[in-house]
Amino acid sequence: MSALNTAPQGEEAPLLEVIDLTKRFGGRRRPSRAGDEGVKAVDGVSFTVRRGETVGLVGESGSGKSTTGYCILRLLDASSGTIRFDGEDITHLAGKGLRELRRRMQVIFQDPLASHNPRMSVGDIIAEPMVVHRVGTAASRAAEARRLLDLVGLPSSAMDRRPHEFSGGQCQRISIARALTLKPSLLICDEPVSALDVSVQAQVLNLLKDLQDELGLAYLFIAHDLAVVRSISDRIVVMQAGRIVESGPATEVYDSPQHEYTRRLLAAAPVADPVVMRQRRVERRAAAVATR
Repeated sequence: MSALNTAPQGEEAPLLEVIDLTKRFGGRRRPSRAGDEGVKAVDGVSFTVRRGETVGLVGESGSGKSTTGYCILRLLDASSGTIRFDGEDITHLAGKGLRELRRRMQVIFQDPLASHNPRMSVGDIIAEPMVVHRVGTAASRAAEARRLLDLVGLPSSAMDRRPHEFSGGQCQRISIARALTLKPSLLICDEPVSALDVSVQAQVLNLLKDLQDELGLAYLFIAHDLAVVRSISDRIVVMQAGRIVESGPATEVYDSPQHEYTRRLLAAAPVADPVVMRQRRVERRAAAVATR
């Protein structure tokens, strides 16, 4: 189902609208025959994110979910389709307009250590967006960096240390602090806990929930782990091979998935109960026999 989830009459317009988004890699700009159009990483994707909402974008590796996120962030140019943010068409935004957009839309990357400059102190990493956008003075930027460190649960003594001195979970907290520096409305979280231990994943997810409640943030939460997405998302969008195959409220998608691909993703997700895992293996064998 790749229909756009538009807001009913009387409801507030979505913060983010993605309409028939397509992204091709390679090929000719104007293909003359079949095969010249390149690879469609994203193929006609449509969904919305409302203010203060978390939408989970899930799918296996190569399904196009991260490419979708990078197109929304304008780190990649869409091949076709429309992206609207806060009512404004940003699909072809450039120059000063794009620079202003960066302040309202930020990203948390998958690898918390690789996303930081190892030569910079934590204080400078967090303050860097303010420097780039010429916000405040050196003193006010340092004060804001300390405040954000406290907000994400790190001591102010971290200001003068380097990223390699911290654990993966702590580095991701630094990434979150940096993403909040310019007070954005939307955070695009690209597999933000997949590189972390399970116990640390829970801590970071709880932090994101608390920040959302406190700051009114909207999240587009990209992941392949459905258990992670279920714990944080209001709605789920499932992608397969560049297309949306199912979407809806998180409880509905998990409790009664309508598409076979969604059912396979759920069946592949590990659970702590060995009885459930054995039952899943029996069901998969039965399904494989039935299709022969």
